[in-house]
Amino acid sequence: MEGKIVRIFTAPKGSAPMHEVAEVNAVLGKGLEGDRYFDATGTFSKKESPGRQVTFIESEALDALARDYQIELDASETRRNILTRGVALNHLVGREFVVGSARLRGIKLCEPCSHLEKMTGKPVKSGLAHRGGLNAEVIGSGSMRVGDLFDVEPEEITQKVTARG
Repeated sequence: MEGKIVRIFTAPKGSAPMHEVAEVNAVLGKGLEGDRYFDATGTFSKKESPGRQVTFIESEALDALARDYQIELDASETRRNILTRGVALNHLVGREFVVGSARLRGIKLCEPCSHLEKMTGKPVKSGLAHRGGLNAEVIGSGSMRVGDLFDVEPEEITQKVTARG
């Protein structure tokens, strides 16, 4: 199965409700237009990091949370921008990939935190540990739409590009 985008969300500022959209523009060095981190109004915006530009989470992680922990969590409640299916996000740390016409680099895992538990009112930290998603940076502007597929660069190409700067 090929990895694809299932749903897309943005929020205008930190702790604001997530709004579902069918398409979003990813801007080099900024993130997603219309999202809190694009304008540096996110809860964690003061912590400078390119990895806060776009966040992803697997629909399979939410399925496992419901199955194994009996916790139902809608994708909008995760506070992540992009819900995926069929792609192992943990394997994209340090890797470059293309979704739609946007080029991204996986920076680090997006582990669940107390803020997420506070926002949802649900004890999700244990159930989403190491499955909370991926923080990524935009390295090539473009648009992403629901249904777009992931094109992951082979690891050896990513390593060569990263080594060259």
